[in-house]
Amino acid sequence: MEAAVRKGDFKQITSIVIVRDGKLAYEAYFDDGGPGATRNTRSATKTVTGMLAGAAIARGRIPSAQSPILPYFAGRPAPQNPDPRKAKITVEDLLTMSSLLECDDQNPFSRGNEERMYLIEDWPGFFLDLPIKGFAAWTAKPADSPYGRAFSYCTAGVTTLGAAIQAAVGKPLPDFAREALFDPIGVGKAEWQASPTGLAQGGGGLALTSRDLARLGWLYADGGVWQGQQVLPKAWVKASVTPKAQIDQTRAYGYLWWLYDLPSAKGSQPAWFMNGSGGNKVVVFPNLRMVAVVTTTNFSSRDAHQLSEKLISDYVLGAVER
Repeated sequence: MEAAVRKGDFKQITSIVIVRDGKLAYEAYFDDGGPGATRNTRSATKTVTGMLAGAAIARGRIPSAQSPILPYFAGRPAPQNPDPRKAKITVEDLLTMSSLLECDDQNPFSRGNEERMYLIEDWPGFFLDLPIKGFAAWTAKPADSPYGRAFSYCTAGVTTLGAAIQAAVGKPLPDFAREALFDPIGVGKAEWQASPTGLAQGGGGLALTSRDLARLGWLYADGGVWQGQQVLPKAWVKASVTPKAQIDQTRAYGYLWWLYDLPSAKGSQPAWFMNGSGGNKVVVFPNLRMVAVVTTTNFSSRDAHQLSEKLISDYVLGAVER
């Protein structure tokens, strides 16, 4: 594997870390940073925001995943494009990328496309002001979709979820992350990106060390337990990795976790993914009690995710299943 990476078969891989049965089994670094460097894994941040939603619910600061989000933005101007359905948008809608607001990062024409959000100061306001999406005759409506939800990848929604968590817990999102998640599992440096108004970006850009990314993965592999301490409720972990929306024929989505199988020599292995652009991945293999972290700078490569997954399938699963 190392020879293939160094030869450039997978373009710009920066680190690989593997945890098995709670122990560091393998690590290698292919940049100048080494184990102490933080790496920006882009949208893998979204899964961390989902963890913080679970921590806020466990502390009673948010009643449940079915809680509406608008009460956490009291005092703001009323959203544009008023519609009574906006008041029914829940935390779970944002956790599952399935709110009814017109937001699609995969569609450059979408009013809610992530790149449009970055042009203004108020990122949650950008999301809340979006109109209700329409469903053309050739698209599946939520009622006709698996799990009753129509998936649409939306960074602005997760950014807004982070703002709602911050309002619910009464402290900045990075402070709550440190208290409720990072310190209990030993995460060190955490470098957040922020909006022009100073809101920590829950939708992307968080930089952590590769070992600390592995810690987050192992927390879920072990049911929310870290060294005997229940850091996140077991029920929340289970709910997070249970399909809640269908992405396509082979992939489902939980609470900001991607859920699909990776091919292997013996068929396939079910896996839970924290995914970020460039092919950055934290992959939990529950049946193998293993976590694989792959960080990259393949941000301009259209096949970045396929490259990282091929590396894991061919080499990591190839070794474990031998």
